[in-house]
Amino acid sequence: MNINKLILFGCFLLSIQVSAQEILTKEEALAIALENNFGIKIAYNNLEVAENNTSIYNRGALPTVALTSGADYRRNNQSLIFTDRDTGNDAEISGNGVVTKTYSASLGVNYTIFDGLGRKYNYQQLQKTYNLTEVQARETIENTYLQLFTTYFQIARLSENTNNLSEALTISKTRLKRAQYQYDYGQSTRLEYLNAQVDVNNDSISLITAKQQLNTAKRGLNVILGAKEDINYVVETEVDYNTMLNYGDLKDKTLANNALLKQGETNIAISEFNIKINKANFLPSLGFNASYGFNRTENENLINPFGAKLITSDGLNAGINLTWNIFDGGSTKTRVANAKIALDNQQILLEQQKVNIENNLKNTWENYNNQLFILTAQEQNVLTNQNNFDRTQERFKLGQITSVEFRQAQINLINSKTAYNNAKFDAKLIELQLLQLSGDIMNIKF
Repeated sequence: MNINKLILFGCFLLSIQVSAQEILTKEEALAIALENNFGIKIAYNNLEVAENNTSIYNRGALPTVALTSGADYRRNNQSLIFTDRDTGNDAEISGNGVVTKTYSASLGVNYTIFDGLGRKYNYQQLQKTYNLTEVQARETIENTYLQLFTTYFQIARLSENTNNLSEALTISKTRLKRAQYQYDYGQSTRLEYLNAQVDVNNDSISLITAKQQLNTAKRGLNVILGAKEDINYVVETEVDYNTMLNYGDLKDKTLANNALLKQGETNIAISEFNIKINKANFLPSLGFNASYGFNRTENENLINPFGAKLITSDGLNAGINLTWNIFDGGSTKTRVANAKIALDNQQILLEQQKVNIENNLKNTWENYNNQLFILTAQEQNVLTNQNNFDRTQERFKLGQITSVEFRQAQINLINSKTAYNNAKFDAKLIELQLLQLSGDIMNIKF
């Protein structure tokens, strides 16, 4: 993260800590996650490794150059016995501590001119491997999108449910006070008061449970955002739906852009190059080598005082070598056959993925439409139960109905609001699943 982004992010986190009412928008949450999510950071690092592997330094396209040098020191005792041709007598010449020094240096260059096209196919395979890593990084980002908004909308869902339960608890506490007054003045029985007290306790427990779930979801969001501190986020609760979705377009986009299918297609291309790389071993290889060397020998030749005491040599050597492995025992043939089987497996796997993803798309699309219908129905249920509760509350205040009837109306209202919230956010999450399947989730607009 550069310094400017770091400062902005720090100010943003500080503003949330200072004001509990600061709202973390969907756009802000997405921007923070893309910058700090641990999985995305690893995906980008893997992409950088794949890019390094495709560089010219990893293709075998450049010659190798080696510099070697050495020095040798020898100190030996020497003796020589020879026969004088004139006298026929033996004579001996000896020397102790005879020193011989040798120095050498060499610069060598080796380059493979032709290797049966294996180098070419290997480079093309590395490029496909980079493309595969790129798609895998995209899949990681798409999964992060879905994970982020699943948690984000879970917080929104629990926030609204918590507010509803808080309102219900307030109503129950008001009813408890009313029952207390009525009991104190002899206008109702103790049973009415005890029932009201039990309902307050139950509503308090439900509210505490909802708050605990909300806090757990917020901590989960901190992990996805890569936040190192436990920040109490407040999120948006409004949801907009994409009314332009249709199954035909989704299916076409899925077959063309789905991350898993793109990986399958790339794996097939990698397997095809693997066959070509192994077949390259059937062809000869042609190499070039050249070297320049220098040698110097200093010799205290006491045995032969007329011999050379200093020998130097230098020169350039170059050559071309052709290697053709006519028969390697069948190992190359076996590798080619296995590479073809691996290619066949990749093609089968891709067909299986297409069938599974199309089936998943159909099920998700049907689920999405059902959820939109449920959302409309639940919205109407909320209006009906709210109207019923308002009327019931007025009648309860007038003493025209029992506390049991009032409580039932209150429970119906709470349940309908909860069901509506669940339907609202479930529909949005299913919509995001459709966008992920079609490879379009990263183009989402809020």
